[in-house]
Amino acid sequence: MRKDQNHFEFTGAVFREGKGFSSLCLELDVASQGRNPREARRKLAEAVALYLETCFEDGVPYLRPVPEKDDPRTEKPPNLVAVFPLKVDFEVHAVA
Repeated sequence: MRKDQNHFEFTGAVFREGKGFSSLCLELDVASQGRNPREARRKLAEAVALYLETCFEDGVPYLRPVPEKDDPRTEKPPNLVAVFPLKVDFEVHAVA
């Protein structure tokens, strides 16, 4: 995971699930789905941004990696379509 002030980079994975696709952020254990790999990736980026925003607002830790046994980088499952860098940009605003 790489973090700049308003930029986070994680690892995403896309899997074929029946007629659709699911996506998973491996460092955050956040998932989404779509009709094709591109949509699954886009929706995952949105889900990760919302998850991070909630974590920062509530002051809770955001890292929670998937268990090693479920990490597709450890053992490639047959339905794995791609592992990719997942970049999320957003602004954090402080409110008192």
